Amino acid sequence: MTDAESTGRHTPNTLGLSADEVLSTTRAVRKRLDLERPVPRDVIEDCLRIALQAPSGRNRQRWDFVFVEDQETRAAVARLWRLGLMAPPPASGGTGPAFSRMNFGSAQWSRIAGSLQHLADHLHEVPVLLIPCLRVESRAELDSVRGQAGAWGSVIPAFWSFMLAARERGIGTAWTTSHLSYEREMAELLGIPYDTVVQVALTPVAYTLGTDFKPGPRAEADAFAHWNRW
Repeated sequence: MTDAESTGRHTPNTLGLSADEVLSTTRAVRKRLDLERPVPRDVIEDCLRIALQAPSGRNRQRWDFVFVEDQETRAAVARLWRLGLMAPPPASGGTGPAFSRMNFGSAQWSRIAGSLQHLADHLHEVPVLLIPCLRVESRAELDSVRGQAGAWGSVIPAFWSFMLAARERGIGTAWTTSHLSYEREMAELLGIPYDTVVQVALTPVAYTLGTDFKPGPRAEADAFAHWNRW
């Protein structure tokens, strides 16, 4: 008898992907989310147990994950997310267009924009919404680049690990940040202490329609690498 059987805890089936496959095929899933199939809590908890093994500065483990299952609350969360989607992006402070390796006139971008609209239309129907959060002594911690690097580095690895674990279990996610334009309102909705807990992102959590995801289009590796100097 396995430990899982002896404790009575359901162990979900995984896809059997290699580490490289999980890392290279974890996509932002928007159109292919199964809105009808519930995601059991024990499956989410399995992903969470894996996520909590992520690196943590000084092992402080400053992350918290807020899972929203309640239908009425999901609808309210989705409304704030849509408001954020319509808000103008943060100003870059530069005089020219923000740097991007994506061609925003390409067919690829058109597909992304279409899938984003699909998610906006259906976010309230997703079985579970997740908002990862970071505990801080105060928001002044984010006033410096070093403070931000340490703060985000204390939660983003765990969030990404959750998304990777979800992929291995046939569950789709999509890293979004638009609701952060209304972070205070979201904090009030979900009872998150705004002054000492910073929201980081929001992802849908749902089984995917099919699991045949492939690596996404990216620039060649030598476009990113700098050896010894910039």
